[in-house]
Amino acid sequence: YRSSLGTRCELSCARGYRLVGPSTVHCLPSRHWSGMAYCRQIRCHVLPAVLRGSYVCSAGVQMDSRCDYTCQPGYQLEGDRSRICMEDGRWSGSEPVCVDLEPPKIRCPDSRERIAEPGKLTATVYWDPPRVRDSADGVIKRVMLRGPEPGSELPEGEHVIRYTAHDQAYNRASCKFSIRVHVRRCPVLKPPQNGYISCTSDGNNYGATCEYLCDGGFERQGTSLRVCQSSQHWTGSQPLCAPMQINTDVSSAASLLDQFHEKRRLLVISAPDPSNRFYKMQISMLQQAACGLDLRHVTTVELLGQPPHEVGRIREHRLSLGIIEELRRYLHLTRSHFNAVLLDKAGSDRERYIAPVSPDELFVFIDTYLLSEREAARRAQSGDPCE
Repeated sequence: YRSSLGTRCELSCARGYRLVGPSTVHCLPSRHWSGMAYCRQIRCHVLPAVLRGSYVCSAGVQMDSRCDYTCQPGYQLEGDRSRICMEDGRWSGSEPVCVDLEPPKIRCPDSRERIAEPGKLTATVYWDPPRVRDSADGVIKRVMLRGPEPGSELPEGEHVIRYTAHDQAYNRASCKFSIRVHVRRCPVLKPPQNGYISCTSDGNNYGATCEYLCDGGFERQGTSLRVCQSSQHWTGSQPLCAPMQINTDVSSAASLLDQFHEKRRLLVISAPDPSNRFYKMQISMLQQAACGLDLRHVTTVELLGQPPHEVGRIREHRLSLGIIEELRRYLHLTRSHFNAVLLDKAGSDRERYIAPVSPDELFVFIDTYLLSEREAARRAQSGDPCE
């Protein structure tokens, strides 16, 4: 019965609404209903804003409304991507957050090759810093370099340079590039027979200079210096070290001595006659030490006898009586007894002997006092071939 005494009615609301009041009423004798009720629309609370993100809802805050979350470029969503307003007036799931999980973008310079500078085994290399961009808030916290700094002198070979960038969220990105330094080299030069080479830098790199030098008693024929060019070829051609030519047909003792200047040391031996026992002893010892004498660039000059039968000789070369007389006066050598004088490569009187000198004593004096730095270095490098 719809409205007669005792009628009972059950009340309900359409979907999306909630009943406010009693769910059942009945008609009283007073001709009034026992209660009142109404339907209120179901609504969820307004969702809070998302830092660095936003959401879009299909029906606002009404029931069944779906809200989809998105993040700003460079940020990623962590949590529920959507929430639905449920029948109890609460949103499903939980509030998501937008986080920066994307590393920054970093781009290193291109790899490159460089040629070592002339006369050096290194190249000075410059490069621009890497281009770094953060996809989120644009803030780069720091950029670190592993490897040499721009403008460094890099030796021959390959060098790897690495950069690492960090954003504010401590996301990291790295890049690397390589620099290869080439040293242009010419073919290795061979020393001439009876000579040697003294080179700058590494000996055969671009810009290196090599000087050809001859052993004592040999003279260079040809160019003295050769330079390694960028084309990896040497300038000039290899010279020869030819045996020194001794010319005794000169007008003065000075002209004779000039031939030995900076080339040979002279041991001038004077004796009253060839039968002198000191002379014979001295010559015998020197003959047995010929290798050591040649190693130290020593040439023997002999002045023997009395005029007019006096003899002067350098190996098989004979000296004129006029040259012999000039040498004696210049070196203060008497004919009355045995004596000897050692001249250095500059022609200076360095040591005198009034009795035969042993080769060992002579060699110690030369090695201690007369060797140039270049000779000493060569001796240290090649050792003593006479041993």
